[in-house]
Amino acid sequence: MSARNSKIRVSREKLITLPFALIVASGLAYFIALAMLNPVFGPYVKDRLGLDDSAVGVSFGFFAAGAIILRPIIGRVGDTIGRRPLLIGGAISVAAATASYGAFDTFGWFLAMRAAAGLGEAAFFVGAATMITDRAPADRRGEALSYWSIAVYGGLSLGPVLGEVLLGGRKERFILCWVVAAGISAIAATIGLFVSEVDDRPPPPAKGGALLHRSALGPGLVLFLGFVSLAGWSGFVKLYARDDLGIENVGAVFFIYGAIVLGIRVVGATLPDRLGPIVAGTFALGFGSAGIALVVILHSAVGLYLGTAVFAIGQSLAYPALLVLALSGVNDSERASVVGTFSAAFDLAMGLGGFICGVIAESFGYRWMFGTSAVLAIVGITYLRSAPGLRRS
Repeated sequence: MSARNSKIRVSREKLITLPFALIVASGLAYFIALAMLNPVFGPYVKDRLGLDDSAVGVSFGFFAAGAIILRPIIGRVGDTIGRRPLLIGGAISVAAATASYGAFDTFGWFLAMRAAAGLGEAAFFVGAATMITDRAPADRRGEALSYWSIAVYGGLSLGPVLGEVLLGGRKERFILCWVVAAGISAIAATIGLFVSEVDDRPPPPAKGGALLHRSALGPGLVLFLGFVSLAGWSGFVKLYARDDLGIENVGAVFFIYGAIVLGIRVVGATLPDRLGPIVAGTFALGFGSAGIALVVILHSAVGLYLGTAVFAIGQSLAYPALLVLALSGVNDSERASVVGTFSAAFDLAMGLGGFICGVIAESFGYRWMFGTSAVLAIVGITYLRSAPGLRRS
């Protein structure tokens, strides 16, 4: 087997330290702030601004557009000046943009602030995720990224519940949601002030070279194909439940998703390293596709909850497995560049994928939208298992 695809013997070197825990804590606050607005954006665009599903998709796309533009550049910056400035500055930028969402009730202003928040998100994520890999032994990076995902999916679990409570179905509470999210993002920046860089951080890479790191392109494509379903689910599950199924409050749906992913990431933190990225990635995209298919086929409250649970099982391994694949064999001095390029694929899935999902939802309905994303995940599995350089030797 090639080094990229083989199962790895995990070392016993200490992984969880105080700085490691502080990075995770900062990320948890940040992703609570980000995810608490997922059930808020759809009603804001449709009910407050009076627009349609395609506009909801565009609003998700503008957030990702800012991040897509900046991530590869930010990766290079992180390799040159360090990761800590990205973490702190990114969280502050997101806080400022989020607090400004309600300054004017126009779609143009909202899109501009979404793009600005995307720029900050690019900096925060690349800085935090790279600091996590800096503090992990090479053979435990999958485990480290699984623990880091406690922040990501803890936020996805707790944030939307908070957003639902604060909004309460009342249009006058949108500003309250913006302000609270901005405050929590500022807390993430504050925690980042107490995190230091590692003493033996790799030296800056040589000048020149492509902004997009080649090692991340194949894994990034797989991530994109698998995460279009996440874009559709995050952006439209609230509207699907409300408009098609008559379920007004979807806080429990978000909580089920986040809790399952979080639980699997904690209990099975070593799985990406032990299984190898190809097997773990196949498992992830397969369950993700099956979960979304259940939502489409059953078309009921039971289908929504059951499909979300299966979908969450798949999502629990996707990001760490594919990022481990992207980082395999990469020079340490280029690590942030790889993370920047790879995470740009996530933004592309949430942005372009969100836009595509919005257009399909507006034209054909939510079930067609979910079904399309499930098929794309199967395409991702096919590429993962057959593409040169990614398949088993």
